[in-house]
Amino acid sequence: MKNTLKLLPAILLLLVVSSCSSVKVASDYDKNVNFAEFKTFAFFKPGIDKAEINDLDKRRILRAIEAELTAKGFTKSETPDLLVSIFTKSNQRVDIYNNYWGYGAWGWGGYGPWGWGGYGPWGWGWNQPMVSTSTEGVLYIDLINANKKELIWQGQGTGYLTRNMEKKEARIKEFVSKIMEKYPPGIAK
Repeated sequence: MKNTLKLLPAILLLLVVSSCSSVKVASDYDKNVNFAEFKTFAFFKPGIDKAEINDLDKRRILRAIEAELTAKGFTKSETPDLLVSIFTKSNQRVDIYNNYWGYGAWGWGGYGPWGWGGYGPWGWGWNQPMVSTSTEGVLYIDLINANKKELIWQGQGTGYLTRNMEKKEARIKEFVSKIMEKYPPGIAK
């Protein structure tokens, strides 16, 4: 029983963290643009170079964007209609959970002149604060009209990042896929 009570906070923490694993997305766009005109794309290197993430993750993001745009019928081109740029932000989140489990907070006993024997206002208890840290990342994908050099669409995805290398590529694909579901705007899902 005591071991179960000791594991309960860890299980609750796992449930909280796993429930936060989805990607929240938003997008904004120029309502005066006819998005059907755009058929080709290229990556906007000056913008991508400014993204403050490592080159491995940049390549993962760019491959995922290329796959999503290709699936939507776009072609990568040297003379594109659209330029694609990215930038990122991250925030460190620290959660402290104070757990008070058991009957009372500390001590033994409860009645009698010295508190010996039985159960009273004081009983067994356990206080073990737990600290967890997580990184919430934000990925912005910008689509720029290549001819006018104007931003015409921006997608934003916010979610928790993983340090697990095996899961990182899948997480990046999930971010990009969820963001690109919003493009082109005005299409019912």
